[in-house]
Amino acid sequence: MPDRTLPFLLNSTAIEVDNLTVRIANSIPELTQDASTMAIAYLQSLLAKQETVSIILATGNSQLQFLDCLATDQSLDWSRIILFHLDEYLGITAEHPGSFRYYLRHKVEQRLQPKIFHYLEGDAAQPLIECDRYSDLLQRQVIDLCLLGIGNNGHLAFNEPSVADFQDPRVIKLIQLEKTTRQQQVNGGYFPNIEAVPSYAYTVTIPTICSAKKIFCLAGGSHKTKVVQKTLNNAIAPSFPATILRQQAQAILFCTK
Repeated sequence: MPDRTLPFLLNSTAIEVDNLTVRIANSIPELTQDASTMAIAYLQSLLAKQETVSIILATGNSQLQFLDCLATDQSLDWSRIILFHLDEYLGITAEHPGSFRYYLRHKVEQRLQPKIFHYLEGDAAQPLIECDRYSDLLQRQVIDLCLLGIGNNGHLAFNEPSVADFQDPRVIKLIQLEKTTRQQQVNGGYFPNIEAVPSYAYTVTIPTICSAKKIFCLAGGSHKTKVVQKTLNNAIAPSFPATILRQQAQAILFCTK
């Protein structure tokens, strides 16, 4: 059953769509405050009863304010928190401004000093071995919280509609990015043009995401209206991967009116 103990409503309202909890805020700042307040309370409750917690972080513009709220909070003991991330471009170095390692190292790791941050190495010399290495690291941990955004084509992490598999046996896989996703990275300001965006990427798979004890998905702003509508109304199918969230009782979708 969905978790219906939702004490931090602030100015948000909450509804249920299938098994998914949807929290609707009036603005992106309110959404960010709601999501970060809930995340901090949840992580504090875990740290009170277990030695460490593990989080998979998302990147992108939807996460910036949320990550900033976590970074400025003084109540979490980050020395007991283990971090992973959802995806990374193939063949890109950690110093490239468009890489997710660069983003997370500068915006999260250097500010928070977690116990450890396990990075997907986009420029690993043997990509399939890198998939195995990161899969092994993820399988050694119970993932307490997975953070997500939703791509314009409905992808979660880089699970594109063309390759999303709700029964994927893999933990990490290599995929070819769709043109709409590559253009979204340009629109976000991470690359100068579509030719500069890598064509392939590593991604955590859908079953790995769904194995997390708690999932927070942030999709605020008017530019996400159609994405949220499709997530909540389309048939649950890989053709719009985010629809799988409606089968996850542990998931919360944070959106704006």
